Amino acid sequence: MRCWKGRAENTLRCGQRVVRIWLLGVVCALSGCGLLIEQTPGYLAVRSARIMPAADGSVLLLDLDCRLSGPMRDALDHGIPITLRVQAEGRAPDSTAHARASQSIELRYFPLSRRYQLRQLDDRDVRTFTAPAAMIDALSGLRVSLPGNFAELPSGSNFAVDVGIDRTALPGALRVPATLEPAWWLSANTWRWIG
Repeated sequence: MRCWKGRAENTLRCGQRVVRIWLLGVVCALSGCGLLIEQTPGYLAVRSARIMPAADGSVLLLDLDCRLSGPMRDALDHGIPITLRVQAEGRAPDSTAHARASQSIELRYFPLSRRYQLRQLDDRDVRTFTAPAAMIDALSGLRVSLPGNFAELPSGSNFAVDVGIDRTALPGALRVPATLEPAWWLSANTWRWIG
């Protein structure tokens, strides 16, 4: 740069270049902040869980608090399902009886009908929504069917529930980003209780 030649014209041009470079740096920094915000992980937490007897076994009543990250929302809005894996475990106080179950919950958007769907894959329970917020809110009132051996556990048994995104259910092209990018790391802390 010829900023140091002493002419007023060159000094003005040099000042304009410096301002342009500075503005370019600010724009790059701000766009980088937007990318960082998009890469922040979603949020998933179990607010409450309990097991109730049912006619054909037991039912896990699950209250989830969920917020999808930007890349997850984009994938969902392009018709790529997001699958959550719910794993429940129960153990008798004397450790003689043990029960374990796993259930998949699929969040999906159908662009042609403009409908969002929450579906329990093993249960055939399907609920349809017109807005993504309504579908996410429905996670606060899940009823997950459990096998009969949960009903056989005695009072005072220890229970635990884990919930997280099932990366193996994603299409092949998204599995590597889902493994490497923090925006795809969605799992709740284990919820434990005595029932």
